[in-house]
Amino acid sequence: MQKLISTAVVLLLALFLVNVSLFTVNQAQYAMVFQFGEIVRVVKEPGIQFKVPLTQSVKLFEKRVQTIDAEAPDPFNTKEKKNVLVDSFIKWRVSDVVQFYKSTGGDNQVAEMRIRQIVNSGLRDEIGNVTVYEVITGKRDSIMSEVRKKVNMESPKLGVEVLDVRLKRVDFPQNISTAVYERMNAERKRVANELRSEGAAEAERIKADADRQREVIIAEAYKKAQEVKGEGDAKAAKIYASAFSKNPEFYSFYKSMEAYQNSFKNKSDVIVLDPSSDFFKYLKNPSGALKPAK
Repeated sequence: MQKLISTAVVLLLALFLVNVSLFTVNQAQYAMVFQFGEIVRVVKEPGIQFKVPLTQSVKLFEKRVQTIDAEAPDPFNTKEKKNVLVDSFIKWRVSDVVQFYKSTGGDNQVAEMRIRQIVNSGLRDEIGNVTVYEVITGKRDSIMSEVRKKVNMESPKLGVEVLDVRLKRVDFPQNISTAVYERMNAERKRVANELRSEGAAEAERIKADADRQREVIIAEAYKKAQEVKGEGDAKAAKIYASAFSKNPEFYSFYKSMEAYQNSFKNKSDVIVLDPSSDFFKYLKNPSGALKPAK
């Protein structure tokens, strides 16, 4: 019985020693082994590892990429001395676990605070050299590239690598946003008024041109009509002349009839002439006035 008890105690002690002597490192972790507070070794490969029980301890560190997302936008001044609020995020990871532990004590919150300070310093330098327009549009990528370069010159002191810095949003403070909106609104109204004025001027120009073209067309049409009428009158006169030349007496009679008709249109018309005048030639002898045509 005593032998069984002794064996059981030995087995329990062996299990205890095995339990406190072995530890597991997965592929997303670093492991650092300490002995009396001093770093003994660093485990970077995954698997089951051994430590000296009671005298050695293990601390695990994250190997994967981590994200720092700002709780609130940070204020920066642009080249024009305009205040902007920049909301950004940072991607980072532990690159040198020993240096990381020495500089931050292995505390992720301390590491993130210091990384954020380095990034903000780089952003302040870069944003201070560009305009608001460049921050918002074309130069954003180049600004981020320069910030990453500057940050990665400082980050090895922390034992970390900054993989990416991105601007999520760039805004103006509320009072500046209101002023910018009002200025943009006034500018849009000014442009709209200019366009309306230009449109009205163009409309007047088109209308004046249309009126001028109308007058030209009417004048050309009148000229053409007069030419056609003149040609018609000339042809008519030629026809009349040709017809009347065949019997001059008939022509004289016809013209006298026209004269009588024009002279006595109204009952009140009065004409004073010598009775022997040729005007009354065909009134005195209408039947014998005409001679037969040859």
